[in-house]
Amino acid sequence: MLFWIVAAALTAAVVLLIVPPLLRKPEGAAEERAAYDLEVYRDQLGELERDQGRGLISEAQAAAARAEIGRRMLAIADRGKGSAKDGAKGKAPAARAPRSAMALAALLAVLLPLGTLAVYGKLGRPELPAQPLASRNLDHERGGPPKNVLAAMDKLKAQLAETPDDPQGWAILGQAYAKMGRLPEAADALGKAVALAGDDLELLGSYGEVLISANGGTVPDEARKTFDRVLAKDPKEPRARFYAALARFQAGDSKDALERWSALLAESHADAPWVPIVRTQIAEAAKALNLDPAKVTPEPLPAQQQPPVAQNQGQNQGQGQTEGEDQQQMIRGMVDGLAARLEANPDDVDGWLRLSRSYGVMGESAKAIDAARKARERAPQRPDVLVAYASALLSAEPRSSKPGPMPEEAVASLRQALAAEPDNRDALWLLGLNAAGVGQTAEATDLWTRLLAQFKPEEPEYTLIRARLESLKAGG
Repeated sequence: MLFWIVAAALTAAVVLLIVPPLLRKPEGAAEERAAYDLEVYRDQLGELERDQGRGLISEAQAAAARAEIGRRMLAIADRGKGSAKDGAKGKAPAARAPRSAMALAALLAVLLPLGTLAVYGKLGRPELPAQPLASRNLDHERGGPPKNVLAAMDKLKAQLAETPDDPQGWAILGQAYAKMGRLPEAADALGKAVALAGDDLELLGSYGEVLISANGGTVPDEARKTFDRVLAKDPKEPRARFYAALARFQAGDSKDALERWSALLAESHADAPWVPIVRTQIAEAAKALNLDPAKVTPEPLPAQQQPPVAQNQGQNQGQGQTEGEDQQQMIRGMVDGLAARLEANPDDVDGWLRLSRSYGVMGESAKAIDAARKARERAPQRPDVLVAYASALLSAEPRSSKPGPMPEEAVASLRQALAAEPDNRDALWLLGLNAAGVGQTAEATDLWTRLLAQFKPEEPEYTLIRARLESLKAGG
């Protein structure tokens, strides 16, 4: 009986919270709304004057916007006069709630208790026994590995308990743990495999990567030593070279890291899958050293060509495919490590930008946008962050040979970046492209003229922008 009393009291409380607001008189709502709208338009006029004073918009644009805002203010004023005339003629304003609101209130007052009772009568089953935690299959509920996989791992662990000097068994167990996301256990198993196998370069590389992933993307000292062991045997191994440089960079030795990454890029073919992320890291190291990334980033070797002889193609196909998969796994491991580190330290704005660029290179547009959005949430006034967010949005757009308007959210982010930094080159260029695409020639000309002034005539950017301006003047 006590349950039904409590249930009835809670239902009545919910009804009392929902129904009374529907019966309230809407007195003064129109007047308050009009006053609010007028205040908003006054703020817009002030903002318009400030934009014109800073040179963000032309006189013609300002005049057109001013006229539109004035028209809207006059419309509000006319509505206010109409209401005042109605009051002077004795017309009483609506003092009662609309009939629809009263009908809805009555309907809710009846249906809420009845609906609650009907749902409980069908689903409420207090006679069901409890479900103790020990009796539930939590691995199945959480989408864990199948039972046969767990059984095979248990069997392997039992074998390793009897023969602990089996490096291959420890390696298989460690890789299985890594795929399950149990990184500390994976590192422990792979560490035992490394201790037994000695200088197996592939095993050393896997061990180092798992150590980094288990440490949230930061290279621990053990991982650095592991990759140094790999380089002692194979100085050209790209994965070890990358992580060895990353260890130096995270330790504060940006100069050594920059030299290592630059050497790796210069000795890599242009179509190597790690080239984009190495470029990104070079830019980060150059920024830390106050250097221009364009001047310290070397050009990679030409892209590799397929062997012309069919026999060589068949012979090397399997090996090339394996190497490509290993390289992809290496890049994925780097990106996943950065993502894990950012989840643990989400205030790293530059880290989110780096992750967004990495996802963009990998073709994962949605993840690139999400990472750039997280950077913008933490630094909403930084022009480079706003431009990066807009660029991520634009990269997700389908390619088209015909110019057209950019997404509104991207344009808004670029305008915000330009307001914070009027000389921002990326914002000027992209907003100019958007204006030209929608036929706003005057705005495009203004934006690109301001951009052209930032380059010297001998620079290639000057020639490109000048040609686009001449094309606008010619109607192209």
